[in-house]
Amino acid sequence: MERPGLTFACELDTRALSDLFADEALVVLLTQLRSRVSLGLVDLSAERAAVVRRLNEAGVPVVAWILLSPADGYWCNAANGPQAVARYAALRVWTAEHGLRWAGIGIDIEPDLAEVQALIQGRIAAVAPRLLRRLFDGTRLRRAAAIYTTLVLQMHLDGYRVESYHVPFIVDERRVGATLLQRALGLVDVPTDREVLMLYTSLMGASGPGLLWSYGQEAEAIGVGSTGGGVELGVEAAPLAWPAFARDLRVARQLTDQILVFSLEGCVQQGFLSRLLDFDWDAPVAVPMRRVQWIDGVRRMARAVLWASVHPAPILGSGAALAGLIHLLVRWKFRSRPASTTAQQR
Repeated sequence: MERPGLTFACELDTRALSDLFADEALVVLLTQLRSRVSLGLVDLSAERAAVVRRLNEAGVPVVAWILLSPADGYWCNAANGPQAVARYAALRVWTAEHGLRWAGIGIDIEPDLAEVQALIQGRIAAVAPRLLRRLFDGTRLRRAAAIYTTLVLQMHLDGYRVESYHVPFIVDERRVGATLLQRALGLVDVPTDREVLMLYTSLMGASGPGLLWSYGQEAEAIGVGSTGGGVELGVEAAPLAWPAFARDLRVARQLTDQILVFSLEGCVQQGFLSRLLDFDWDAPVAVPMRRVQWIDGVRRMARAVLWASVHPAPILGSGAALAGLIHLLVRWKFRSRPASTTAQQR
């Protein structure tokens, strides 16, 4: 089995990014792996531009991964479409000023960073009211979808391919035509040239490999990880060690030939890149099929709930019909009861 197309995501601040690429061997390894880099644009600094130029000169394709300020939600979502448009406009100016070349633009669509941090840390009461209010606000989602669709069109007109990074649950909503999770969490389902489902088993515990296989079968490209790094979420999450990372790579390769690895800095810290040069992609890998079947069942039930959120009339109609039938049966039963002994004696 041939090596898949590998993209390494990098989300470092300017100083850490410069330190990472101070090692010339890193660019050599990326070249040998024929890989790409999705570079998180946490700033538009001259130092970051210098790293992009070095990768351009070495022939390593670089994707401009759009990120916003933490105050604006950090990732793209239904609340910050105008900020994403402004960020892309700034990216165009910065690109021209420094003579940068991009292999594409990456749009990372996730809930607001502050809300994710609150949910992960168990502060559900802090965000639950606003999540519930959004369930009844379809206008917000439609407006955001229009903004991001127009933004992707502009990127295409500028000559860029666009890829999106999505949480996997978007697939279940799409299959039944629902928007329940999108409205609540601020996700936006915008068509792009390549969609990457983020299936990071480091965040999923024992269910990780099963979720990877279940959702990976419906993925155009799969994101694996995390090998370390990333934005601070307020909880400690152990990065994938080599055995789990190798397992995820082999599972993903059975399902797609496009794999994104999060993150580049984690792979460098753990010495994974050199091990990938002669990595055996054909080595056997065990997929926990019983766990997969359980996850598939949970997903079917979830899709049923999502479908019901789109089609309340049939559900309510069926419920009313069932209630009416039960009422008729109860009346028939009591009307057909034989008279009591006392009544017969009378």
